[in-house]
Amino acid sequence: MTFDRITSDPAILGGAPCIKGTRISVAMILEWIASGAESTQITTAYPHLTTEDVTQAVHYAARFLQNEVIITAEVRE
Repeated sequence: MTFDRITSDPAILGGAPCIKGTRISVAMILEWIASGAESTQITTAYPHLTTEDVTQAVHYAARFLQNEVIITAEVRE
């Protein structure tokens, strides 16, 4: 899947991935969804977003997390 609606620019939101042409980050969309918002609620509140923008943000986050490596360390005192 290509992520043509997602962009990252150090001059916008410190380089956080966001929807192209907006200052709405992928993280913000995920927070809305985690809070129970549906795609249609998000696009109604922000009419410049499309359902495809929201869907692509979720897919982008999923793809990013597939490559995440979690390292645990034991701290001894």
